[in-house]
Amino acid sequence: MKGRLYIFSGPAGVGKGTLLRRAFEKLSNIKYSVSCTTRAPRPELDKEGETYYFVTEDEFRRRIADGDFLEYAEVHGHLYGTRRDIVEKALDSGTDIVLEIDVQGARIVKEKMPEAVTVFVKPPSMEELRRRLRGRGSEPPEEQALRIKNAEAEIACADSYDYVVVNDDLDRAVDEIINIVKENREEQR
Repeated sequence: MKGRLYIFSGPAGVGKGTLLRRAFEKLSNIKYSVSCTTRAPRPELDKEGETYYFVTEDEFRRRIADGDFLEYAEVHGHLYGTRRDIVEKALDSGTDIVLEIDVQGARIVKEKMPEAVTVFVKPPSMEELRRRLRGRGSEPPEEQALRIKNAEAEIACADSYDYVVVNDDLDRAVDEIINIVKENREEQR
């Protein structure tokens, strides 16, 4: 049986990574598709080949020209893209794949792969999102402000997703994600 593609989106700082790591601890046969980016690694947070493949802008643009990406976009001044070969190989092997991508990329992938399951992760409030972004301290204040501005536009797209998970209680939100995956695995059989 072929794997299932799950697309998770939500504003920066909403907790997508934390939720997914916790859900992965309780789910089998599911993994991230690691994206490429031109942004610099965040110290203590990013690992090459685990969180992202960090590439130069020239390398990224070459991959665009070669048609290597399922989707790519410029977000917050940096390029991000999902390599088609990595996704297709994993799905063909029967592994479920998770893309953690922005709303632009999600729309593009859903058009190309309508069977993909889309999940939008929302903060309980904009104030809580601001607090979380400040708390993680991995971006300078100017970048935090840009991410907050973009968050409002991203949240406006939430209704176009198959599922919306509000990350107000970590354990409950993790359980909700696990149930979404299990429900869709049952549907696929």
